[in-house]
Amino acid sequence: MIDRKCKVTLGGLPQKIHVKGDETKPVLLFLHGGPGVCNRHTVMTVHADLQKEFLVVAWDQRGSGGSYRGAAVETLTIDRLVDDAHELVLWLCREYGRKKVYLLGGSWGSELGTWLAYRYPEHIAAFVGFGQVVNGAKNEELSYQFALEEAQKAGDEKSIAVLKRVGPPVMGVYKGGFDGMMAQRRVMMKYGGYSQSKKKRSYFRSMVIPMLCSGEYSIPDLIGVAKGYRYVLTAMWPAVGATDFPSTCTKFQVPYFVFDGVLDQNTPAALVQDYFDLIQAPKKELIWFEQSGHNPMTDEPERFKSLLRDRLQALEKEEPTV
Repeated sequence: MIDRKCKVTLGGLPQKIHVKGDETKPVLLFLHGGPGVCNRHTVMTVHADLQKEFLVVAWDQRGSGGSYRGAAVETLTIDRLVDDAHELVLWLCREYGRKKVYLLGGSWGSELGTWLAYRYPEHIAAFVGFGQVVNGAKNEELSYQFALEEAQKAGDEKSIAVLKRVGPPVMGVYKGGFDGMMAQRRVMMKYGGYSQSKKKRSYFRSMVIPMLCSGEYSIPDLIGVAKGYRYVLTAMWPAVGATDFPSTCTKFQVPYFVFDGVLDQNTPAALVQDYFDLIQAPKKELIWFEQSGHNPMTDEPERFKSLLRDRLQALEKEEPTV
């Protein structure tokens, strides 16, 4: 059983990872969202059961958490993070004697994983995305409209005023940048666009408290979490907003799976089917989670992980990665 926290130099910057699980099992690399929102705490605690079937890897991406220190703003680009991820995949293959690595990415992580699988397929066994990013500009238009319509239905004048002050996004970017986007997200979460669970309708309750209570992060890591979230998202969001996968990434050389929540209004589920229909891959599958929002892995964890195990273990029987 491996349980290793360390820093790996990727693109010239030491970056924090946590590797845990059975070293004889396939490697499963988690790609967190945001950009800038670390998920080591959920990967290593809430989803610790995956360590029985996989050697699980959680990574604080450039500028985030344990990888905050030294990340210059000019390096916070989609291309650089994709190359960081590629370097990490190569390092994992060398370090643990693997041919390929499985990818699991949520939200921004689904965008990072899509680019990675598209550009560097050689050492990718398969990609699984949830909270799937499709088109940044359309994503924010739909999310904003959902929040506004729900606030209007509820007669929530305060939220309506907030949204009108922020205004509709332009190419995925809100007036006021980070602050404008967070204002929209708070209203969207309030009305269940992130999750139907009322416990997950607050960023503080759904993210901050679990991070602090997990024991996963050192004090410097937590400082990086607090500072990195705004820093990375502000630097990268215009490029994320300009993403248009239907016109750029439709042909893949690796199996491509999407596990998506029907109720997702953060990266709206309404955009997923049309994109999925365009995808060409050796194997592809879109699985809907009827009771889930943005993160079906936490909304319907048992079904999500059962299907994940089933699909990846079936691939492993066809072409082992070890």
